[in-house]
Amino acid sequence: MSEVKAVILVGGEGTRLRPLTSSAPKPMVPVLNRPFLEHVFKNLSNHGIRDIVLALCYLPDNIQSYFGNGSDFGINLTYVVEDFPLGTAGAVKNVSDLIDSTFLVLNGDVYTNLDITSMVALHKDRGAKATIALTPVEDPSAYGVVDTDIDGRVKSFIEKPKREDAPSNMINAGTYVLEPDVLKHVEPHTFCMFENYLFPLLLDTGEPVYAYPSDAYWIDIGTPEKYASLNQHLLSGDYEIDSSCNIHHSAKITGAVQFGSNCTVESNVMVEGPTVIGDRCVIKRNSVIKEAIIWPDTIIEEGTRIENSIVGDGCHIGAGACVIDGVVLGGKVVVGSGCKISCNVRVDYGECIDPDTVIE
Repeated sequence: MSEVKAVILVGGEGTRLRPLTSSAPKPMVPVLNRPFLEHVFKNLSNHGIRDIVLALCYLPDNIQSYFGNGSDFGINLTYVVEDFPLGTAGAVKNVSDLIDSTFLVLNGDVYTNLDITSMVALHKDRGAKATIALTPVEDPSAYGVVDTDIDGRVKSFIEKPKREDAPSNMINAGTYVLEPDVLKHVEPHTFCMFENYLFPLLLDTGEPVYAYPSDAYWIDIGTPEKYASLNQHLLSGDYEIDSSCNIHHSAKITGAVQFGSNCTVESNVMVEGPTVIGDRCVIKRNSVIKEAIIWPDTIIEEGTRIENSIVGDGCHIGAGACVIDGVVLGGKVVVGSGCKISCNVRVDYGECIDPDTVIE
């Protein structure tokens, strides 16, 4: 597998994940206190793929400054920044001078434990020009459905069919194995998509395009709900506390909970998993944290309750505040004491909410 290079498409600003992406690109949002992309890199490394090209567009400096050349993460990173969005196929065409053999393409907002080694082997065994990973979903009507014959060769692509009209529930999972010469069909510096241009064109010209169906774990972190679901999925076992943390002996911590470094947890705090708490967070006495994701440098004053919600970096939650039921706070939000925020409310980056305010 060492000869296979990976291209990761790091696209737009992730508007559906706002306000969490107001200050960082989607691939850099923390998952278990590490940038999402680190988890993608780890899965690639597990399959011997360490030569990776990142096709960047939105806030590229954030990614480049954190990962550098990749050596600290056991990989070799090359960056190519788009001047304007080029689409999935257009972005890969833009890095084509770095590709000279069979290569892998991944969407930079999808996490999967797909067996990449097996997928590449199938691609080569079938002599395919393109192989597309497929994953089952309950309702395919919001996705691109891929129809195949009995041998797994792709017959057609059906974009967002009615549920009753879909030939199967197998959808495009956003991971591809490709041969370099398929890019000859893509004009340089032009917006172009795999899904509705290049792949259908390959079928029309008789090129061998195959599917790789898999029931591996797969999730697109494009919404706060899915982002929270991934964190919960990856949490396992009992709580993890970094040795640099200061946890009061009366604090009660139960379930799958992960603390970052240099956290402070005061007396009579209750933390119940699945919960992730970022570096340098302070949780003051008598507070309750349950099924939450709290980003770094957040201060939670005494008697606060945060449940089933996401709190961005550098927030300040006032004493006695209640943040529950799917709330998402962007970074640097100040919630006044006694506030009650609930029912999927989104609070933008840097907002200040007056004390005793009720928002539902």
